[in-house]
Amino acid sequence: MQIEYHKRFSHHLGREMEFKTYGHAGRPVLVFPTSNGRFYQYEDSGGIGALADRIEAGDLRVWTVDGIDGESFFSNGHDLPARIARHESYFRYVREDLLPEVLSIGGRAPILSGCSMGAFHASNFLFRFPDRVAGVIALSGVYSTRHFFGDALDGQIYFNSPVDYLAGLNDRDLLDRIRSRRLFFCCGQGAWEDAMLEDTHRLEAVLRDKDIPAWVDFWGTDASHDWPWWHRQIAYFFDKWLEDDRGRPL
Repeated sequence: MQIEYHKRFSHHLGREMEFKTYGHAGRPVLVFPTSNGRFYQYEDSGGIGALADRIEAGDLRVWTVDGIDGESFFSNGHDLPARIARHESYFRYVREDLLPEVLSIGGRAPILSGCSMGAFHASNFLFRFPDRVAGVIALSGVYSTRHFFGDALDGQIYFNSPVDYLAGLNDRDLLDRIRSRRLFFCCGQGAWEDAMLEDTHRLEAVLRDKDIPAWVDFWGTDASHDWPWWHRQIAYFFDKWLEDDRGRPL
């Protein structure tokens, strides 16, 4: 498998950001790490291994992005506007620095993906910037900022809480763009999935109310919030995507 390591300075974040790429061809995939995770986590935790056959066959080419959750969502700071502003800088880095490189190399809009906190970031980015991506495969995510900021929904916090801002979204053009993306959400019903299961049900209800097509899948009570189950889900849902990928323009 072709593997490359990269480091780039981001003016949006004021520091160097690292990422890795896996593969030589195929549909580009951009993966966000779990909470406080780094760019190498997906490989170290077996996510790349779960997709190895698809990557080596040239069906998928994966970018694993670095995270800054410790400075934003998981920061101990009491200045909520500063924490969410740091996250907004991170999204500008992804949108304006990293995605253009993905598009120039991959040639097509990427699939966004992630597990746990990575699912939150991938989904949140798609709902806010649907024109930049092809869709999302989100596993065991939360979809509300209440887990990080409590009841606060001021300013940009609101626009990073998908179950809240989607419920209040009435922009027809933006809704139509979201509807045209391919959306996969999955959550187990086993150990450590309670908060994620609740939020996935909430998101499913909002998507249904807004007439946004999505595949929302709930796995069994044995499916826990952990990498062995995410490996199975990663392989399963990327296979489903690839089965239907031929002939699509995105």
